[in-house]
Amino acid sequence: MSTGNDPPELGIDDFTRRFALRAGNLMWLLGAGASASAGIPTAWDMIWEFKQLLFVSQRRVALQTVADLSNPAIRAQLQAHTDAAGALPAAGSPEEYAGLFEAVYPAESDRRAFLDAKLSGAKPSYGHLALAALMRGQGARLVWTTNFDPLVADSCAKIFGTTGTLTSVALDAPDLAQQVIDEGRWPVEVKLHGDFRSRRLKNTNDELRQQDSQLRQLLVDACARFGLVVAGYSGRDRSIMDTLDEAASRSGAFPAGLFWLHRGDDLPLPRVRALLARAAANGIQAVLVRIENFDEALRDIIRLMDSLDTTELDSFAAERRRWSPAPRPVGRKGWPVVRLNALPITQAPTVCRRIVCEIGGYADVRAAIEQAEVAILAARTKAGVLAFGSDGDVRKVFDGHGITDLDLHTIEIKRLRYESAERGLLREALTRAIVRTRAVNSVHRRSADLLAPSDGEADAWSDLRRLVGPLSGVVPNHPELRWREGISTRLDWADDRLWILLDPCTVFEGIDDTNKAFAADFARERTVKRYNRPLNDLLGFWSGYLAQDDELRALGLGNGIDAVFRLSPDTAFSRRA
Repeated sequence: MSTGNDPPELGIDDFTRRFALRAGNLMWLLGAGASASAGIPTAWDMIWEFKQLLFVSQRRVALQTVADLSNPAIRAQLQAHTDAAGALPAAGSPEEYAGLFEAVYPAESDRRAFLDAKLSGAKPSYGHLALAALMRGQGARLVWTTNFDPLVADSCAKIFGTTGTLTSVALDAPDLAQQVIDEGRWPVEVKLHGDFRSRRLKNTNDELRQQDSQLRQLLVDACARFGLVVAGYSGRDRSIMDTLDEAASRSGAFPAGLFWLHRGDDLPLPRVRALLARAAANGIQAVLVRIENFDEALRDIIRLMDSLDTTELDSFAAERRRWSPAPRPVGRKGWPVVRLNALPITQAPTVCRRIVCEIGGYADVRAAIEQAEVAILAARTKAGVLAFGSDGDVRKVFDGHGITDLDLHTIEIKRLRYESAERGLLREALTRAIVRTRAVNSVHRRSADLLAPSDGEADAWSDLRRLVGPLSGVVPNHPELRWREGISTRLDWADDRLWILLDPCTVFEGIDDTNKAFAADFARERTVKRYNRPLNDLLGFWSGYLAQDDELRALGLGNGIDAVFRLSPDTAFSRRA
């Protein structure tokens, strides 16, 4: 449970047990987050896309200069432009999505065309199919949604084998919604903001304020009969939140409870917290349930619904590979059982310099840099030389090779998925940044970089000395062979992001063919007992030491294009299969 003014919380395991007993008495309210895994952008995604479109069109710059919306620096640039406009909603305000959408596309027809493009090709995810399976098993009767997409209807068509079972009601048929709910002709889906095929869509602040009064009253009345599970909905729409507030103020509302499923560690919007507090004060069981995502929450629910026919769900799950984060700890034995050696790279460069010139291959590029005696990092590609460094240093290196073009180059995510020149450049830049800021030396290997303390007696390494003892020395009977405690690092791509892989090791100096066998034996003896807790402690030290709480800058430039990284101090975890 939470403290202070935070809403009361319920663990996902507790929620699923309660849901299994109350399923028929709980209705659902779905927001954009429920459709995210189906490939449809969330409101948060579209907010940043709107800011990007405004920036590019008003500043008259190339889209590629602000292409990576996951980059904090680019988001800060876009937000500064939005703030400077003055008339747009503040960041994080409930009106932000609607205000930006209207600013970018004032005409309803344009907004509809924009949404059509976003919805095209979307297919139901596991969560939608699981919800349809609940509908068929009478475990979900009534679904309200702010989404325009047809994913609930498509899922029901697949699970039921027909399109005639679900009654889907949009804004233009509130009387039909009233009729089917009164008569109990389940299952029913009510689209509070309209259907993407309908002429009536609600997206702007004025439209959302004028939420259809009949549908609003229908939702209030339904809240007096059923409990409510809210999933993927942020609470940004004032009209719907006003409706839920009205329902929560009535005696006996939400008889089966109000469960707000919330993704992430942050608190929900203040309006949501106020709703849960108001409902709880009125004697309603109103709680926040933290989940990984909509699909995982439905997967947890389905496990306890023994009476459901899950044939289609099992087939769907077998056809698709599924990546998911390790679950949150539940109870005393809930921690993930395996700590991985992968450290997430939370910020990486998205642009670099591109120099088109007549220089030869990579060896020629390296030779030119060494001859110019400047601090730049470069890679050779068909598109040109890609580089980090000051513009003056770049010109000093390549002016003699006939520069015909010098511009920005967007580092495309798809080229980081494999051993490309871009990924090699980022690997070199990250190693340079670590060496520059973390008091280590590096040794380059073909597949990895070896890092070791430049001064093992410095205070910064006291925690490492407590874990492993001395950090350097000479291999017995081989005075030419010196060793240092260190770590091997390399870049990898998994789960749609970059990681740096850490492998504590012994780094040798003076190694050659005559003594490498002795070095291997020494390293094996020194590390043979490093498993479980000792290895966990070592990974904990290195991940915290490398990440710290600041940026890693490869060159420390005041001008030009530098390579800037941030690392998470928390490694990835796995779980029991």
